[in-house]
Amino acid sequence: MAINLKLAKSKSMIKKRKTLLDLAGYETKARSAVKQFWSTWKKSGTKKPMVGSMEGFTDLITDIVYANGLTRANVLQQGRPVSLPGHFSPAQSWDLVVVNEGRLIAAMKLDSVPGELLANHVGMGRKEVLSMAMELRAACRGNIFRGTRQPFVGYLVLLEDALSFRCQVTDVSPYFPIFPEFRNTSYANRFNTLCVKLMREGLYTSAAVILSPRRASKSGEYFEMGEDTGLKSFVTTLAGHIAVEAAM
Repeated sequence: MAINLKLAKSKSMIKKRKTLLDLAGYETKARSAVKQFWSTWKKSGTKKPMVGSMEGFTDLITDIVYANGLTRANVLQQGRPVSLPGHFSPAQSWDLVVVNEGRLIAAMKLDSVPGELLANHVGMGRKEVLSMAMELRAACRGNIFRGTRQPFVGYLVLLEDALSFRCQVTDVSPYFPIFPEFRNTSYANRFNTLCVKLMREGLYTSAAVILSPRRASKSGEYFEMGEDTGLKSFVTTLAGHIAVEAAM
């Protein structure tokens, strides 16, 4: 009996080791991605979203996909065909899509909001985040992605750590009260609340917000708003989803 128990314990430990997730050194790669983002932004001198500005993060995500078992998956990034069928419209364009053996594994929206883009993103940006997830979830229910289980739907946004994002914002609603979590809060807190609700409503599997100052072009520093909306939670949830798909 003692031998059998020891053998069972050994098998359990082996199984546990096999299920450990590989986060692909995400902290180091995230700092490199932040450096790349701010360096590119400063060189461009633009006030419009840049295609490829989040390339460092797409590289990190790609590494996580391959490291957790889907070594032959197609990881499609912005600038390539990454449109997916919609439900209320013919198609939606995603920033990163993972396809393996004809199955949709993951779709992600990667956002960056420096101070210059804050005014535009407060309205249209958040509506786009919502509409994309609603389109994809509805398309999944319509069984357009045949043979696909529920895909990982991710949202990652990098905000500039600046006064415009951290100062208190006041809104007026003369007839009905605003939800408490939005009263007299900063834009950074509102992005964090958005991410929490996107996950709570089942629109996104994982949603993360990080803040980074412009000087991070040299240091790569970034900050998280909360554990559930942090980068570690995002990459861990993604790695878990990939590992399960690889084991199917």
